[in-house]
Amino acid sequence: MSQGPRSGLAAVSSALLAMSRHLEVRDVLKTIVASARELLDAQYAALGVPDDHGGFAQFVVDGVSDAQWKAIGPLPRQHGILAAMLHEATPERLADVRKDPRFEGWPSAHPDLIDFLGLPIRDGDEVIGALFLANKNCPKPEGSCGFTEEDEELLSILAQHAAIALTNARLYERSRELTIAEERSRLAHELHDAVSQKLFSLRLTAQAAAALVDRDPTRAKDEMQQVATLAAEATDELRAAVVELRPAALDEDGLTATLRTHVQVLDRAHTARVTFAARSFRALPAAQEEAMLRVAQEALHNALRHSGAAHVDVTVDRRGGGAVLRVTDDGSGFDPKSVRRAGRHLGLVSMRDRTSGVGGTLTVESAPGKGTTIEMEVPGG
Repeated sequence: MSQGPRSGLAAVSSALLAMSRHLEVRDVLKTIVASARELLDAQYAALGVPDDHGGFAQFVVDGVSDAQWKAIGPLPRQHGILAAMLHEATPERLADVRKDPRFEGWPSAHPDLIDFLGLPIRDGDEVIGALFLANKNCPKPEGSCGFTEEDEELLSILAQHAAIALTNARLYERSRELTIAEERSRLAHELHDAVSQKLFSLRLTAQAAAALVDRDPTRAKDEMQQVATLAAEATDELRAAVVELRPAALDEDGLTATLRTHVQVLDRAHTARVTFAARSFRALPAAQEEAMLRVAQEALHNALRHSGAAHVDVTVDRRGGGAVLRVTDDGSGFDPKSVRRAGRHLGLVSMRDRTSGVGGTLTVESAPGKGTTIEMEVPGG
């Protein structure tokens, strides 16, 4: 076994124990990468969890500063050596990754990688990630690889336990999501009942006021004041509902990650191809992210349920200090001039209300047989 700073059984045990302590997927990924880099004494380590669209749903690095990582740019695609590990499910140990015929280069800010050791992380027959190390901290005679066969065996053991830790973390998160969903469902029913009671009282009081207007104006005035009080209380209840029912994933993961996951689920559930891309996006105020998510969900529902589209594309881009959401489909389209009819059918009224409520603008471009593009722009905060 290679003699790094923490080689031996104690180091392996420490790494495995560290992985087992965490239940959050992101924490598990970070621990795996840090443990692998320290255990094999490498300069760089990374772990990628693939998505279903040729990229990575998550990509965690160790040995690279936040400033360096930001300068590198978007997450890598599944190409070159990474693709080989994921698609062929085979280990890769190279003396110089740059000389491999599959090497396709990297961004200008990317650190220079030389010797390379990578393994797929497998859960049964499924490849759920790719773990790799680069630039082992040891003397490297010309033409030889810093990583040894013993290093590969050690990383293989770590990868097997990483698969267990990652699978357990995913199961924990799914269980927690179900618990949250059940609690939110219960809360939704309670809020629905509370608001319904307020609105019922509001309706009865308004009817009483209307009946008293002619024969007892003073009492009618009192009833109208009660109407105003009940309306304010109902508004407070509805505000509470919005806050309490704000999607948990949005709170924890942010808009782009939540939308990406939502799109991936829809892509698997429908015959239409559904894609997502985010470019130079930065976090927005919570109310704006909530509104953008809801508009995206409504537009996706329309495209997948009503338009007969074969392709639906969702993008989120930075625009000035704010952002723009765009949902485009190649479906049947409609005549935007028929605003009243189409608006009610396609939920455009709701989308416009959500957009204007956060200071944004909504644009609808469509024509019969020409597909539809819904664009929502918000100013940021």
